[in-house]
Amino acid sequence: MKGKSGAWAASKENLRYAEIVESSVKSSGELYRDGLGMIASENIVSPAVRDIVVSDLHGRYAEGLPGKRYYQGCEDFDTIEALGIELAREVFGASFANIQSISGTVSNIGALKALAKPGDNITAVSTADGGHISHARMGAVGLRDLTLTTYPWDEERMEPDVDAACKTIREVEPKVALFGQSVFLFPTPMKEMAAAAKEVGASVMYDGAHVLGLIAGGQFQDPLREGADVMTGSSHKTFPGPQGGFLLSSSEDPAFHRKLNNAMFPGVCSSYHLHHVAGKVMALAEFKEYGAAYAKDIVANAQAFAAALAGEGFDVLAESRGYTASHQVLTRHGELDSGAGAKAAQKLEQAGIITNMNMLPGDTKALAPSGLRLGVQELTRVGFTTDDMQDVAKFYARVLLHDEDPARVKTDVNQLKSEHQIIRYCFNENERSGYPE
Repeated sequence: MKGKSGAWAASKENLRYAEIVESSVKSSGELYRDGLGMIASENIVSPAVRDIVVSDLHGRYAEGLPGKRYYQGCEDFDTIEALGIELAREVFGASFANIQSISGTVSNIGALKALAKPGDNITAVSTADGGHISHARMGAVGLRDLTLTTYPWDEERMEPDVDAACKTIREVEPKVALFGQSVFLFPTPMKEMAAAAKEVGASVMYDGAHVLGLIAGGQFQDPLREGADVMTGSSHKTFPGPQGGFLLSSSEDPAFHRKLNNAMFPGVCSSYHLHHVAGKVMALAEFKEYGAAYAKDIVANAQAFAAALAGEGFDVLAESRGYTASHQVLTRHGELDSGAGAKAAQKLEQAGIITNMNMLPGDTKALAPSGLRLGVQELTRVGFTTDDMQDVAKFYARVLLHDEDPARVKTDVNQLKSEHQIIRYCFNENERSGYPE
């Protein structure tokens, strides 16, 4: 209805909706500000990136490439995107970079569009062994109508069985041999499997979504030098930017570059969220300066955390290999398909520790798995050290092994987190809190 001032007054019902949204956003921010965010696929952005993400760019379009647009008013964004392409090529050691993707999954869909046709064969890691859902028939592989064969898996080493996988590749003769995982503890032994793929004329694709920051920081592996033709990834996990993705290649072939660009636009993106693209560019600039130190500290924290959990009595996977070489730690909390991982995650949340249940090798029920997948990249971003990881492991033990009241543990969790509120590894890190007020 129209008020006396002539302005349209909002109804009480719609105002209530607005209040619910505002309250829920505030509550979510407080949850992560005061608690321990340990979901392996998440991170927080720097204040500089956040300022860009909430800029006017959020509602603008720039279809095409720098200098070749379908709209006017894109000159400033051309400058941003061209700089981002240059930085991405440098940071990732790539000959080609497209920074338009709005997620890691969209990067995968674009890559598969460029590399394969419907009906072609593809090999990848099974979701049961840690492969991402986009590598499966339920995701991007199914969307592109590709015929999937999964690699035999070495459960002890938590990686494809190299000899058996090479045999599979030679037998299947895939159009694309896809590597990389969602559960990702150790570098993929790429060289031999990539060589087998090249023998049968397959393109080699590496999904580095989880470990992209570790790769760029020189702390994991270097897929583009180990046989990958294309590397995809997310811009918001161990690479600490806004939500989005990357599409990268080692190829020097301009025709292949055009194919990859066309697969992204108009292939899978129209508007590609200019505010997030600009945020990626700022994150790339920050990563160029601080990324190597950040990646090194992530891996050190993950290894310290895994060892501390094992010392408390938890069943931490891959003990024989030192538990992890990434940001991730995997723990088993009961029998296969028992739902023990889900129950553990719920109890930890009551203590202010945010995790996710996860299938481990042998599990078949995604909503009732036996394990947790834990990540330390967000804690590292706000200054947690290897010494702090000992304290975090003790919180887990108090909740899950000693049955202490989660509310009591939460008080200590909040106290520890209150000492870590400044984002590190970014420009002007001491000027503002890492968490929105």
